[in-house]
Amino acid sequence: MQLDDPRLDWLVSVDDHVIEPAHVWVDRLPAKYRDIGPRLLDDDAWSYEGKRLPTSGLSVTRGKRKEEFTPAPVSYSEMHPAAYDPIARVADMDRAGILGSLNFPSLPRFCGQLFYEADDKELAHLCIQAYNDWMIDEWCAAAPGRFIPLIIIPLWDPTAAAKEMERCAAKGATSFAFSENPEPLGLPTIHDPNRYWDPVMAAANDLGMVVSMHVGSSSTMPVISKDAPGLANLTFGAIRAAGTMLAWLFSDMFERFPDLKIALSEGNIGWMPYFIERAEQVIDKQRHWAKQMSTSFYNNEVQTEQVMADLDTLDVRETIRKHIFGCFIEESSGLRSLDIIGEDNVMCETDYPHSDTTWPDCIGVARKLLDDAGLPADTQYKILRGNAEKLYRFTPAEPPVTP
Repeated sequence: MQLDDPRLDWLVSVDDHVIEPAHVWVDRLPAKYRDIGPRLLDDDAWSYEGKRLPTSGLSVTRGKRKEEFTPAPVSYSEMHPAAYDPIARVADMDRAGILGSLNFPSLPRFCGQLFYEADDKELAHLCIQAYNDWMIDEWCAAAPGRFIPLIIIPLWDPTAAAKEMERCAAKGATSFAFSENPEPLGLPTIHDPNRYWDPVMAAANDLGMVVSMHVGSSSTMPVISKDAPGLANLTFGAIRAAGTMLAWLFSDMFERFPDLKIALSEGNIGWMPYFIERAEQVIDKQRHWAKQMSTSFYNNEVQTEQVMADLDTLDVRETIRKHIFGCFIEESSGLRSLDIIGEDNVMCETDYPHSDTTWPDCIGVARKLLDDAGLPADTQYKILRGNAEKLYRFTPAEPPVTP
């Protein structure tokens, strides 16, 4: 492949966002639930179980200048239709060189935390099924070959979650949203000795469904100090993805579920080389005593019964090559360290229509970064689209003919 190959004119974004249209739940919930289920209360707020849930302006900045960005609520009448209409979205994708797109939810939050927090779990389960049906049957079906179906699961019931994954996989879903760290949500972690998440991960392993974890799906923001500027904490936020990678790397999940694959959405990749090398150093120097101890050290609070990988056989880079995928929007540092990360484990994001998006020149920004890193055409193809297409088993439509 040459650098002027037309296949390099398009990318597949594994992290975009959909703003749910007003009818998602009203059209799908039983009549008895329609007043307390999610419904658009005002033009800039939803109602669910009697609570008012405002929109966020930073979630819909399409068409605005940076000087106009604000976290204040934004009304649907102010939004460009591409935020919530799949046909309008495809037009914006065509303009930006986005051939395929995976979209995280907005109202339910990144892994469906809204429904996990709900009082009525029967209603919440119906809301999850309604969302998933809308995502697969309406949003994705409106433009075949342009959207990767991403579903949400009932986090409070792993057995029911596995059944929902099976139901949606039969309809074409290839990924589900999961929390980068379930503990702040009040849920067991992936290291739980009681194996709380086993039904979910076993289903993902058997169905080939990617575990997609978006930064912020723990409903937390890392804070440097109580008085650190907000933008300092926002910059620091990628550390959540680093923690997620290390938690999974040192867990025994991949030993027990050898076909399991995870994607770290909107976490960037520049930190990956350091933590990969640090993990290797830690295993080399510290594994012998770590295998003997199950209690805390250095006054850190550590569970007395730890569930972790076999430290004698854990190969950090091989584990990452087989199971862990990093994603980036706009950075160059990680692209200069693909020998450590692995060129088969990096994918593109555009974060449309959020405030970090590179739209409307997504392909131009991505190609410049890849060119500046001196990457050959075959590697660029993998990062732009090939890795995502393989991981999510996504066959994109033929690229549209642009004028």
